Amino acid sequence: MKKLELHWKILIGMLLGLVFGYIMLQVDGGDSFINKWIQPLGTIFVKLLKLIAIPLILASLIKGISDLKDISKFANIGLRTIIIYVFTTVIAITIGLLLVNTLQPGNGVSESTIAQLTETYANDNNVQSKISEATRQKESGPLQFLEDMVPDNAFSALSDNKLMLQVIFFAIFLGISMLLIGEKSAKPLKDFFDSLNEVVLKMVDLIMLTAPYAVFALLSSVVVSSGDPELLYALLYYSIVVVIGLILMIVFYCLIVTFIIKKNPFWFLKEISPAQLLAFSTSSSAATLPVTMERVEEHIGVDKEVSSFVLPVGATINMDGTSLYQAVAAVFIAQALGFDLTFTDQLIIVLTALLASIGSAAVPGAGMVMLVIVLEAVGFPADKLAIGLALIFAVDRPLDMCRTVVNVTGDATVSMLVAKSVGKLGKPKIKNWDDNYEEVK
Repeated sequence: MKKLELHWKILIGMLLGLVFGYIMLQVDGGDSFINKWIQPLGTIFVKLLKLIAIPLILASLIKGISDLKDISKFANIGLRTIIIYVFTTVIAITIGLLLVNTLQPGNGVSESTIAQLTETYANDNNVQSKISEATRQKESGPLQFLEDMVPDNAFSALSDNKLMLQVIFFAIFLGISMLLIGEKSAKPLKDFFDSLNEVVLKMVDLIMLTAPYAVFALLSSVVVSSGDPELLYALLYYSIVVVIGLILMIVFYCLIVTFIIKKNPFWFLKEISPAQLLAFSTSSSAATLPVTMERVEEHIGVDKEVSSFVLPVGATINMDGTSLYQAVAAVFIAQALGFDLTFTDQLIIVLTALLASIGSAAVPGAGMVMLVIVLEAVGFPADKLAIGLALIFAVDRPLDMCRTVVNVTGDATVSMLVAKSVGKLGKPKIKNWDDNYEEVK
C-alpha cells in the first residue's frame, strides 16, 4: 500500500480540525474543552518550530557562506535577492490597490455594521496595542531599521526569535570572517556548523511527523475563537477581495516558475504545500521557516548557498501577502469611513507598505501594526484609527492565515529564481527521518 504523502495528511488534519471545532461550538463547554485539552498540542508544535528556527538559520547561513570559494558570489546573491523581493512586493501592493478600487468593498458597509464593529473592537486591548506599537515605529529615525539590524550582544540576539535580522547579520559576519581566515583555520568551526545543520534538519523531519495532529489542534482552536459570526458575514465582501488578491499573487508566482524558472508550477505547489499548510495553521512565517527551508532545499533542489540566505531574509522582510492585504485594508477603511484618497495618496500607500514590510516582524498580527503606519502616512484622522482597525479586526486572524501562505510561497519562489540565476538550482535530494535509523536502533 502506498504511503500517504505528508501534505495530504496535513490537509486531512486541517479539515478534521475545522469540523471538530464547529461541532464543539454546538456543545456546552466545547470551546473550554478545546482551549484546555486540544490547543496546547498545537502550541507545543509551534514552539518546537520556533525552537529550531534560530539554530537552523545560524547553522545553515554560516555553512552556505563558508562553502563559497568566491566572496563576490555572496554579494551577487544578496543584491539579486533584495531587488526581486522589492519587485514582488510592489506587484502585490499594486494588485491589492487595483482590486479594492475596482470592487470597492467599503462602499457596501452599513452605518449599523460600522457602529457594531466599533463598539465591539475599538477599545480592544489588541487594537490599542497595535496603534501604540505603530506610533513607536513611526517616531523612530529613517535609519532605525539598520540600527536594529546590528546586535550589541550576539547571545541576546540568538535568544529572541523576534531579532531574526540580528541573527542573520551575525551569521553573515561570522561566515565571511571564516572565509577570510582561510580554509585550514576555519575547518574545525565549519565542521561544527555543518554537523549542527544536519542535526537541526533531522529535528525538522521529526517535528513534521506530528504536523497533521498539530494542525488539527490549531485549526479547531481557531474555529472556537473566531468571534461573532454575524460580524464575520458583514465583512465577507472585503475578505473575498483580499483572498482574490492573494490567489492572484499565487498565480503570479506560478507564472514565474513556469516561464522564467522553467519548472512545472503544479509540481512546485505540491512540493511546497506542507510549508504552505503550516503557514496557514500558524500564521507565522518565522515558525514555518524551518519547514520552508527543508522543502526548498531537499524537495525543490535549491542549493544551500542560496536558500540559507534568501529564505531567512525573506521570512523577515518579504511580506507580499501582508503588503497586498494592507493596500486593500487601507482603501477599504477609507471607503467605509468616507475618507477620500487621491492618486498621490495611493502612491504613498505603495511606498509606505513597501517600507513597512521590510521592518515588520514575521509573527501573527504584525500586519495590523503595518496598516496603522500606512493609514497615518496618507493623513487618516488619528481619532478614527481605532474605528478603522475595529472594522477589520474581526476577520484579521483568518486573513492573516491566508496572507502568510502567500508570504511563504513568495519566499520559496524567489529562492528558486535566485538559484536559477546563479546556476544553483539542482535536483532534489530528499532525506527522511529514518534514513540512519537502522544503524542506531
